Amino acid sequence: MALEEDVMVHFGNWWLVAIWIVIYAIFLLFVPFYKKSQVKPAGVYAAFIVAFAVEMFGVPFSMFIIGWLFGIWLPEGILWGHTLGQYIGDWGTWIGALVSLAGAFFVISGWSKIHKEYWSKETGQGHLVKTGIYKYIRHPQYTGFFLITVGVMMTWVTIPLLLLYCLLLFLYYGLAKREEKDMEAEFGDEYVRYKETTKMFIPYII
Repeated sequence: MALEEDVMVHFGNWWLVAIWIVIYAIFLLFVPFYKKSQVKPAGVYAAFIVAFAVEMFGVPFSMFIIGWLFGIWLPEGILWGHTLGQYIGDWGTWIGALVSLAGAFFVISGWSKIHKEYWSKETGQGHLVKTGIYKYIRHPQYTGFFLITVGVMMTWVTIPLLLLYCLLLFLYYGLAKREEKDMEAEFGDEYVRYKETTKMFIPYII
């Protein structure tokens, strides 16, 4: 009972919920919303962030659902609470934060190259971006979203986050494949050769 009371102090902090939603939602500013195809994946990312913030600082829905269905209180780190805390202590939180920061780097650096070199094609100066982070992977912004959300789950994983993460992977993979077809239509053989020398999401791997 004392443990439950201890844990519940962590929740009900709705001002923290709002702050964390704003912090993580900022990265949505780095995706091109003028493309209709971006709306669903971005919406799933937003839902992931809201679910994370609410379950971490607001109301532990996953814990309540498991308790209601099975009548048990799972140990912290098992579908609620600090995911890696019981295994490596505070290092779990720091590792998760570093992974999320790496994701932020991918999002911002990818956006920066595209904004300067590809989107400027309307002025007649744009071209296929193959330098910087694009020398190694073709979709750094999507890799960034994958890393940000993985970092979140290293800190605090729940049932909704696991489900939304799988959906996020599925939608962004599909979006990446559609975008590559568009790029082939726009740049032809140049893009085909570029695909042969790079990976989609992880340098030298996939």
